[in-house]
Amino acid sequence: MFNSLKSYNFSGKRVLVRCDFNVPIENNKISDSFRIEQSIATLNFLKDKGAKIILISHLSKLKNNKKQSLKPVISKLEELLKRKVDFFKDCIGRNAEKKSKNLKDKDILLLENLRNEKGEEENDENFVKSLAALGDVYVNEAFSVCHREHASVVGLPRILPHFAGFNLEKEVEGLTRLFQNYQSPFIVIIGGAKVFSKIKVIESFLDKADHLLFGGKIANVILQAKGICISNSCPDEEIIKKLQDFNLTNTKIHLPVDVLASDNKNGENYIREIGPASVKDGEDIFDIGKDTIKSFGEIIKTAKTLLWSGPVGFFENQKFETGTKEIARAISENDSAFKVIGGGDTIAAIRKFGVFDKISYVSSGGGAMLQFLAGEKLPGIEALKK
Repeated sequence: MFNSLKSYNFSGKRVLVRCDFNVPIENNKISDSFRIEQSIATLNFLKDKGAKIILISHLSKLKNNKKQSLKPVISKLEELLKRKVDFFKDCIGRNAEKKSKNLKDKDILLLENLRNEKGEEENDENFVKSLAALGDVYVNEAFSVCHREHASVVGLPRILPHFAGFNLEKEVEGLTRLFQNYQSPFIVIIGGAKVFSKIKVIESFLDKADHLLFGGKIANVILQAKGICISNSCPDEEIIKKLQDFNLTNTKIHLPVDVLASDNKNGENYIREIGPASVKDGEDIFDIGKDTIKSFGEIIKTAKTLLWSGPVGFFENQKFETGTKEIARAISENDSAFKVIGGGDTIAAIRKFGVFDKISYVSSGGGAMLQFLAGEKLPGIEALKK
C-alpha cells in the first residue's frame, strides 16, 4: 500500500518526519511519552541510513489559546535516541531553511510547534511550500493525525517523495485486521472532549457494534441534544443538529444515568452525585456516577471485542478519576475479549491505573482510530498511497 522505507537510499537526504509529539506537558516535564516512543524505530532506522532528520510535529494550544513550545520534548527524545537533538525556534522561514541545509548526516533537528502557524491547520499552499523547502523526502510517522487535512499531513506528500513510518504501517495493518475480523458482542466506549470528530463515527458504529457506551464531554453533549441535561458544555448549534439527525433512542446507545457535577470549572467547590436531569444551569459534569459505572461494567463483561477511545471523566483530578479507573479495570478483567484502546488521554489513563499490559492493542490515534475502524478514508493515509 505504501512506499517502503527499506526501498530508498536516505543517505545524505534531508528527511522531514511528521511525528506526533502532542504529549501532556506539565511544568516543562512530559507525563506520558507513549507517542514519542512510537517514532523511535523509524528515527533510528533513518539515522543508521545516514539521513539528516528534521522532526515536525504539533502540540495542542492551551485552553486560553496560548501557544505551546515543543522544546520540552527534546530531553525525552535525547534519552530515547541516546544522542543529541537540536531545536530551532521556528518551523518555516529562511533561517529554518538555512538550519536544515547545514545539517550533517545523522543529525537530528526538532522544529517548533506547527500549530503556532495558522497555515498548518488551513493546509495553506504557501505554508506547504515553505515546509517542503526544508527537506528532500517526507515520512509520516503520525497515524494519530491522519484524519486531519493539515499541511504537514496531506500537503507535503503532494510535493515530496513520501513514505510511511514503521509505526504508521503497523497501525494500519493492525486496525485493518480488527476491522475485518472483530467478534460479537462488539462493545465501543467513546469519551473524551473532541466531540465533533467522534460524532462523525456514531452512525457507522451503530451498524457495527452491539453496544455504544458514552462518557466524558461527548456524553454530556448527547444528553443536552436529547433535552435531558443542561450544563456548561454549550455545544454549538451545528453539533446539536448533527446529533439530532441520529436516532438517539436506539437501544444500542448507553448514556450516564448518574453523574458527578460541580459549579466550578475545576470541580473545587461542592460535588453532587445526581441524575443528569438534575444538573443545574451553571454546573458542569466531571465524571460518571456509581450506577453508571455498574451498568457499563456489566455490559463490558459480555464483550468479545472492546474498543475504547476517550476517558469518561476528568481523571487527571483524583476527585473525578473513579469512572475512568473503573472502566479501565472492567476492561482489563475481561480476559476473553480482544481489547483495543486509542488516544493520548486514554493511554495516559491506562498507564496511570496500571492496566496497560492487559490491553491487546494500543493505538496512538484516538479520533483517527475511530474513523478508520468506522470505515472512513483518512486523508493522511490516502495521501501516502502509491
